Amino acid sequence: MARMDVVVLGAGIVGTSVALHLVKRGLAVALIDRYGPGEATSYGNAGIIEGNTIFPPAFPSDWRELLRIAFKRSPQANYHVTFLVTIAPWLIAFHAASRAERLMETAQLMRPLFARAVVEHETLAAEAAAERYFLRTGWLKLYRSDRSFAGVARELDLATKLGIANVPLEVEAALALEPSLAPLFRHAVHWTGAVSVSNPLALTRAYAARFTALGGLSFSGNARTLRRNGAHWRVETAAGPLDADAAVLALGPWLPDLLDPLGIKLPLAVKRGYHRHFRPQGNAALARPVLDADIGYVLAPMEQGIRLTTGVEFAPRDAKPTPAQLHRVLPAARRLFQLGEPVEAEPWMGARPCFPDSRPVIGRAPGQDGLWLACGHAHWGLTLGPASGRLIAEMITGAEPFCDPKPYAAERFLQ
Repeated sequence: MARMDVVVLGAGIVGTSVALHLVKRGLAVALIDRYGPGEATSYGNAGIIEGNTIFPPAFPSDWRELLRIAFKRSPQANYHVTFLVTIAPWLIAFHAASRAERLMETAQLMRPLFARAVVEHETLAAEAAAERYFLRTGWLKLYRSDRSFAGVARELDLATKLGIANVPLEVEAALALEPSLAPLFRHAVHWTGAVSVSNPLALTRAYAARFTALGGLSFSGNARTLRRNGAHWRVETAAGPLDADAAVLALGPWLPDLLDPLGIKLPLAVKRGYHRHFRPQGNAALARPVLDADIGYVLAPMEQGIRLTTGVEFAPRDAKPTPAQLHRVLPAARRLFQLGEPVEAEPWMGARPCFPDSRPVIGRAPGQDGLWLACGHAHWGLTLGPASGRLIAEMITGAEPFCDPKPYAAERFLQ
């Protein structure tokens, strides 16, 4: 029987960051997952560390876009018809959280985490010798109409007030930054302070290697075996059972598999998403990720090729992939940028764990002594992994948290 101070369940970017921050503080820590670090949900994203983020995604307010979604014609969102009854309560809560005053509240409550996003990554990357994966070229958002660009005026104004660097560009200036793009847009915004990652999987693995170098232990195991064992938490691993004073659940979309049996019902939903890598044609290249905002996809330069990402899909977490959105955006992406043949035989699919108020849960699990949660980071797992890891490590060790953790408490859903 092995005894640890903390077991961290889930070796995505969030769980790996939690484990690394804990071991840096002198605790005996085990990191447990069925897969290798970063191989599940954390593998598939646009690779952007979005310290510039202000407003979360919102329920569509344009009735035309709602009709396109309803008739399954929108690349922004897709759904399985049979899943609508299941997801309806979450969508109603998401709609309520998308009111203007609620979005402003969320922007204020999330700012401390986003403000630390880049610097916390830089700290861990320096320690893990992983700076080579960082591109410090910002990212580019393209708008195909005057109307869509006007829709971000409030965001740009607030960004200026908050000191978040951005540069609105006309077509010629944007093409000077990315000459391989076709001039199919009318406006662009260059978010200059964002950092992107050329290989999110390799970055998570580098953080995991640093965790091991500092004395942390990694095991293959099934999180569903977690249970109370007297005053401790026990989990079964391929090397045998582990007991720990505390356990941190950083399980992403698999969180309900553990919380539901404990009687903790949190409104966690899953947004599925897809990506695929393509070889660029000829000398075409990108220096930074590019968002085609009106259509709803990102082109991101990765070591594997140009990664094309999609909007969201509401479907059962474990249902078979239905990459209709990827097929829908591919022609538009090829008109904007010279995408060649795909690298993989099939698209990748992952699941984003999302709460309706677009805030993660970081803190104690209600009613469970020694159980902690770091989950529900939605589209920002890569962005907020290290900042969340630092925050929960400070809470577990009794240090002064770098920001008020109350807005991220699970109890907000249980009142």
